[in-house]
Amino acid sequence: MVEPGLDLHDWTTRWEQLEEAAHDSPDEAATEMGRLIEEMLRDRGFQLDEPVTLEGDEPGIVKQYLAAREIGLLIDGGEADPGDVAAAIEGYREIYQYVIEDRAPP
Repeated sequence: MVEPGLDLHDWTTRWEQLEEAAHDSPDEAATEMGRLIEEMLRDRGFQLDEPVTLEGDEPGIVKQYLAAREIGLLIDGGEADPGDVAAAIEGYREIYQYVIEDRAPP
């Protein structure tokens, strides 16, 4: 059995490390932020592979995640400009805040 709050503590610790890394290596940090955000969303009950998710309780969060993930693919392919990377990081920040503050565990 997982103790309540352990995932939140782990996410917060990892997020803080990624925020620091974003100053020196934003491309790498954005990619890792995407992985963490995906994990957080899935753990909070989002079915990211299901088209119906876009019509669920929080379609804006899912759309924001998908947009940031698209930029992540550009980053991975070496095709993202600094503005794209900054947009992805900002999108991930907003989703992080939502999950931490507003989305309770299922």
